[in-house]
Amino acid sequence: MKMKKYYILSLLLLFTTVNLTTSCSESFINEDAPYSLDAENYFNSEADYNKALIAAYDMLQSTYINVMLGEIASDNTLSGGESANDVIGIQQIDEMTHTPVNSNLKDIWNWMFAGVQRCNYIMEFKDKTDFANKDQVIAETRFLRAYYHFELVKFFGPIPLKGDKRFQVDDEKSIPRAPVADVYASIEADLFFAIDHLSATPAQTGRVTKGAAQALLGKAYLYQNKFTESAAVLDQLISANTYSLVADYNSIFENAGENGSESVFEVQYTDAQGADFGCLQCSEGNVAVGFNGIRNYSGPLFDGGYSFNVPTQEAYSAYEAGDNRKNVAILDIAAWAAANNATYGTGYKHTGYFNRKYLARKGDSNIGDQNLTNPNNYRSIRYADVLLMAAEAFNRSGNDAKATDYLNQVRRRAFGDTNHDVSVSGPALTDAIWAERRLELMGEGHRFFDLVRTGKAAGTITGFTANKNELFPIPYEEIQFSNGNWQQNPGY
Repeated sequence: MKMKKYYILSLLLLFTTVNLTTSCSESFINEDAPYSLDAENYFNSEADYNKALIAAYDMLQSTYINVMLGEIASDNTLSGGESANDVIGIQQIDEMTHTPVNSNLKDIWNWMFAGVQRCNYIMEFKDKTDFANKDQVIAETRFLRAYYHFELVKFFGPIPLKGDKRFQVDDEKSIPRAPVADVYASIEADLFFAIDHLSATPAQTGRVTKGAAQALLGKAYLYQNKFTESAAVLDQLISANTYSLVADYNSIFENAGENGSESVFEVQYTDAQGADFGCLQCSEGNVAVGFNGIRNYSGPLFDGGYSFNVPTQEAYSAYEAGDNRKNVAILDIAAWAAANNATYGTGYKHTGYFNRKYLARKGDSNIGDQNLTNPNNYRSIRYADVLLMAAEAFNRSGNDAKATDYLNQVRRRAFGDTNHDVSVSGPALTDAIWAERRLELMGEGHRFFDLVRTGKAAGTITGFTANKNELFPIPYEEIQFSNGNWQQNPGY
């Protein structure tokens, strides 16, 4: 079976860009380069470590598909596209008919493990050369490894771990899939180190900070129902006063709003390199923006695209009257077209709505295919998300006063007043926080996983089967080449 293989085009490109080509491959760890790098001849200077670190960051750009599927698998959006056969893997996930043979899930597995592998390469040789800034390099590396592991455990559950060593050919035959608890223990250990060795201010725009590590740790705790621990670390982050809510919600998602006061961690995108459909992960741009775009659009403000990931009527109607987030998160294309003399086409499962936060804007600078190289950053962790995670953690660990305060900070920004403050407590407050997460984070890739971790998915997502669809299947090839060492997730 032909699958993607990651060939390194040059030593420099290995460390600075993805630059991948397509060939055949058997497994995520059976990714042979056309030559072997002699590690003894590398990692001889701070510059070498920094080049390797850039390569580890670079795989973040491939998470565009993680974000899209976090919405499409949920009740927020439908698959969309041109037809029922347009990116069939996405269509199957929308309808909860996906199987272990799914190219989009295979991409997530491959690309996130490529990120882990690049981090482990640094960690394997972390002691080879000393330099003054080494702790920061290792801290950023360990945050990134935690980030990739978190994405993998969210999607697939148990995954193989190899500590600070790179995976080698045939490791899948001997290394087991580590239990979820062990994966989270590894994530926590990496983030503890990152918190201890990173500054509150980034060394460079887009680089990891202490606050990002605290936020991801708080999120990892929340996913494990460790509410007391989550509340503690998120409260430390909030109390540091490093971040603040942006007054104008709309401004967050414009290009001028990138890396603002609300940004705890952003995936940085540029138009520096073109891509094509044979190598979407080669793009330095946000591929999701083009996929989300309005089909055959002609008119002001926006550029067109492929009409995937279309919000549902129910999602649009979930907003209360007066909520300023509604028309920022979701574009009502019929109303917009009528008011702005615009025209558009309709695609598969057309709902009349588009994910406005991540639509291409006119004036975006693109090189090559404009739908594959959009420079719009992904706001991976926003301060509003931190406040809502802290609200949930405090509520579920018994401190409703603090939970209500953090929840209402988000709602006051949404409505521009205090008239919509929430005053309930206990389970009713929990429900209010979960509902607020949907409204605040609409279109940002968190909804499916929120529904799963809170036990709401089976009653909310059409076609969702309990005790099966909480996880996605391990790619077929990985199970086959493990020679029985790995078992498939239940139900697949």
